[in-house]
Amino acid sequence: MALQVEHVTKKFGDFTAVDNLSLSIEEGGMHGFLGANGAGKTTTFRMILGLLDPTQGSVRWKGKPITYANSPEIGYLPEERGLYPKMKVEEQLVYLAQLRKMSKGDAKREATAWLERFEVPHYGQKKVEELSKGNQQKIQLIASLLHKPSLLILDEPFSGLDPVNVEMLKKAILDFQKQGATIVFSSHRMDHVEELCDNMSILDRGKVVVGGSIKDVKRSFGKQSVRINMDADLSHLCEIAGVDNFTKTRDGAVFQITDEQVAQVLLTEAMKLGTLRHFAVEEPSLEEIFIAKVGKQHA
Repeated sequence: MALQVEHVTKKFGDFTAVDNLSLSIEEGGMHGFLGANGAGKTTTFRMILGLLDPTQGSVRWKGKPITYANSPEIGYLPEERGLYPKMKVEEQLVYLAQLRKMSKGDAKREATAWLERFEVPHYGQKKVEELSKGNQQKIQLIASLLHKPSLLILDEPFSGLDPVNVEMLKKAILDFQKQGATIVFSSHRMDHVEELCDNMSILDRGKVVVGGSIKDVKRSFGKQSVRINMDADLSHLCEIAGVDNFTKTRDGAVFQITDEQVAQVLLTEAMKLGTLRHFAVEEPSLEEIFIAKVGKQHA
């Protein structure tokens, strides 16, 4: 495994921010962290980066502890703004890349290419404070991957972006992964984790409450949904054995079921009520799993 976090705990006085967390991420993989504010995601990232020392446990990258010597292999996009507001964009990108052992000439070429890719080449000579929050986020992402790290850590990378720019950054991150990078990122948007990641962890109060491949997590959840679109009143179908929950929708209803065989019963009963426009058995979303494991107040 490229990144190994083994039984890591971090305490601040009597408060435990991360509690006995373990995970392994393969080289070239993408791992998503989900959790409410205060769940321990950023603290975990800072321990991976070597910015915080674990109270207990260890973090290793390609078999070695992360130190100043191998830190240039890592790129980091913090959740909070980490740029110098008075400094010009290109000057800042080149400076940060040089701190990661990249030559000035290579850094300039890469900065120019990335600014063009993100459709902001005219911002190179502007100060960061002159940019919108969304464009500042683009510059932060460029700064995190300009030096071509093999491990990229992204804390809420899509924060403050409109849908068009979210898609632009998602494509850039996926392309970077295809080049061999290992990527770890956190997001409040569960659909982003579901779309981009092979593996994920849901943190709650510093502990992993759900973890593993997204396919296995969904399969082990054991519940599926049936979506029925038709004009008839479907509320009485919630009385069928094996139906756990019923939600009325604008076009019909969604039933949460415990067994796929229940879906056949729902189909048979619904067809007795009139014209069926749509019937589908749907796997649980990460949002449903998150709410079940952590609580609706944090969703």
